[in-house]
Amino acid sequence: MQLIFDGHNDVLLRLLNNMQGGSDPVAEFRDGTDQGHIDGPRARAGGLAGGLCAIYISSGHFELRKPEENGHYATPLEAPLERQPSLDIALAMAAIAYKLDRAGAWTLCRTTADIRAAIEKGQFAAVLHMEGCEAIDKDLVALETFYAAGLRSLGPVWSRNNIFGHGVPFAYPMSPDTGPGLTEAGFDLVRACNRLGILIDLSHITEKGFWDVAKSSDQPLIASHSNAHALTPVARNLTDKQMDAIRERRGLVGLNYATTMLRPDGQEGADTPLSDMVRHVDHMVERMGIDCVALGSDFDGATIPADIHDAAGNQKLVSALTAAGYGADDLAKICRDNWLRVLGQAWHEA
Repeated sequence: MQLIFDGHNDVLLRLLNNMQGGSDPVAEFRDGTDQGHIDGPRARAGGLAGGLCAIYISSGHFELRKPEENGHYATPLEAPLERQPSLDIALAMAAIAYKLDRAGAWTLCRTTADIRAAIEKGQFAAVLHMEGCEAIDKDLVALETFYAAGLRSLGPVWSRNNIFGHGVPFAYPMSPDTGPGLTEAGFDLVRACNRLGILIDLSHITEKGFWDVAKSSDQPLIASHSNAHALTPVARNLTDKQMDAIRERRGLVGLNYATTMLRPDGQEGADTPLSDMVRHVDHMVERMGIDCVALGSDFDGATIPADIHDAAGNQKLVSALTAAGYGADDLAKICRDNWLRVLGQAWHEA
């Protein structure tokens, strides 16, 4: 079994939503559930040893636009969110992460040494990530507080605009060059992340925002859950030119399991075959090299192929990659080692 460190999941959102309905998030993760994609038992069954766990503020109104007769669709960007309610939700998610840590349901990690130690002990290695910085103020006071609480990764925007930058819509076919990039506050955020040692995630940002981060950050360029635009031309995927820049900076792209970002037609459908996942990995390896490709499942945040189904099915992807010719050393890089390398760099460990 290849142990996997995954670049993106939304399990904290599911746990928060269920907690608001009366569920115990510790018991749900520790003992297992038939909901969503990730819990402790299913993670162990599929070799999911840990990952970046997103603090994502949902408006509760997002719905993917249905395709037109020609198969095209363009989902409008959501309206910006107010900061104070967003902060309240972000704190509630962070509190759940701490509850799981205190109960021994997972280990909250701040360094790659923490991640390796947790994996060695068979504990789920969770790293706090913020997907869209609606909870952060322009003066970045909250950023310092979240960093002290364990935040080690963030994406300045989700697929909506905020005070730091502009997001790309869920649309097919469409270029990621859909609008402006970072604001002045966004450049300040990048500089603060560089200083503190917080990974900057380029998934969901416009192409102009991508290049703004590239010219102002000293980190490897990372897109935690994105795929190849050349194969599936949705706005959320990366162009070959963007991948070239990621290769030059020795960053990485995490394969997103979302079917809309895998299928040639950009449609949502669980009948998406594993071969679509393999062809995106093949393209990214050919374009960037084996050291720049990893996994970023988007578990609990997207419709994924039925053959994977949930975290317990991760080894089916490993088997498909093995059948496609990837050896054990390459698989170790894709499944975990590339993530540990770039995290160590972003966190000032190397």
